[in-house]
Amino acid sequence: MAEPAGAHVWSMRIAFALLAMAIVFFHLIPLDTVPPRWAPPDLLMAFAFAWVLRRPEFVPPLLLAVVMLLADLLFQRPPGLQAMLVVMGAEYLKYRTAGLSESTFLREWATVALVITGVTLLNRLFLGMTLVPLPAFGLALIQMILTVATYPVVALVTRSVMGVRRQTPGDAGGLGARG
Repeated sequence: MAEPAGAHVWSMRIAFALLAMAIVFFHLIPLDTVPPRWAPPDLLMAFAFAWVLRRPEFVPPLLLAVVMLLADLLFQRPPGLQAMLVVMGAEYLKYRTAGLSESTFLREWATVALVITGVTLLNRLFLGMTLVPLPAFGLALIQMILTVATYPVVALVTRSVMGVRRQTPGDAGGLGARG
């Protein structure tokens, strides 16, 4: 009975990695050659946080770090900075999962919004401290606001389309379950 549960966890980990690569792929393809006036939401961070809040075992820190580091390299960001901040934010959310599972979605959304804001501000702070040229503050602000605004849609897609739901006490076969 432990085999199918372990296989399910690994298949969901692979599904998260494939989802992340699809997001990166569609972000990189040149659909428009004119420089954008706005920054799109960071769907990779939003999906990572939604998955971590629902099933933390599907997105272990090492997988998230590798995916985010690859995104840093492909998006030509400073390697490791955004990855470190997203992993730290995800780990913070993992420890808040117990308190958020009994609360409303509005509280979850507010907590995720604070983490996204923290990741954005810490990213700018670290870039500024190392004298790396900063992107326009307006673009970073737009991306942060759009990421927070799209989180409910991401959470809905995560739950209803991808089937990543919070584990209830009645679920059998979860990690640590006895059979």
